[in-house]
Amino acid sequence: MSTQAAAPQSKLMSLLYRPPWVGLLAFIIVFVVQALGHTVMIVMEDVWPGADYVYQSAFAMGLFGAVLLFLGMRHTNEVSATWYGFWAGTFLWTGWVEFSFVWSANYLAVPDLMDKAVAGAIATKAEYLVMMSSLGIMGATLAYFLLNKETKCNFFLWFQRNAGLKTGKPTSGHQRNFAAITALETIYVIWFFYLLLLFMYDENILGERHPVTYGIFFLNVIWTVYLFQRLMRFWKVTTAIRYGIPTAIIAWNTVEIAGRWHLFTEFWEHPQDFALEMSLFTLGVIIAGILAVRTPAHKKAELSRQEMDGVQKQPAQS
Repeated sequence: MSTQAAAPQSKLMSLLYRPPWVGLLAFIIVFVVQALGHTVMIVMEDVWPGADYVYQSAFAMGLFGAVLLFLGMRHTNEVSATWYGFWAGTFLWTGWVEFSFVWSANYLAVPDLMDKAVAGAIATKAEYLVMMSSLGIMGATLAYFLLNKETKCNFFLWFQRNAGLKTGKPTSGHQRNFAAITALETIYVIWFFYLLLLFMYDENILGERHPVTYGIFFLNVIWTVYLFQRLMRFWKVTTAIRYGIPTAIIAWNTVEIAGRWHLFTEFWEHPQDFALEMSLFTLGVIIAGILAVRTPAHKKAELSRQEMDGVQKQPAQS
């Protein structure tokens, strides 16, 4: 009885070992988490009755992310370490990074930017206007990562290869810490595209209805489709996760821009009106996350051997 029950479960889990499911699961989790991140901030600032303790709550959230990073950096399982890194980066970004800009905006009394198309609606919150001042810090730190000879990032490697930016051969036997890499990747990709959208929305630079903005939206859709179809062919679980993070965030930019144009209701920004929907999304992410963590890191070789054994055991056709 137990063997029969285990067989369907094993068959179901085996789907996660193969393309396209291994990459699709990572994409969906990261994509939905982008929406939930907005929801969490709105709940902490506007919905919870204890809004007076929002900064204490944000500090605790960031501290939780730091604990996850510590645990992940000690973890020997590559799949678990990678997911630890993603969640660590997500909690660190929301708790310590975003709410540091919230505090700065409130402390400096920076006003929100109001929406010209919808009376009384906020186009860009004050904390994101303050975030634009972090451009120099991002540029300075990205210079280090771009020139780092130990990088395995395809984006940085492309620039190193085509712009003559190589600074030496990678160190032989260099041990990569996947939790740290994934956490930093998560923070930087979110940060980079926040700044891109904020400067693009600025009326003194482009503006949300500028022809270049429409062009960026169009190119972003093409980029998303290109990355997504590559992601669907990944076999290795951890590579799919780390590739799925930027792919999902780049895809999310299309949602952000379309929402800025008021093409649909951004229900994740109104959790008090869509409590059931957001609860289901959260539950779905939790279930998907549990399945993802249970996925073994290296199954391609084993599956290939099983398929070869099956072919060899088949009777010869007359």
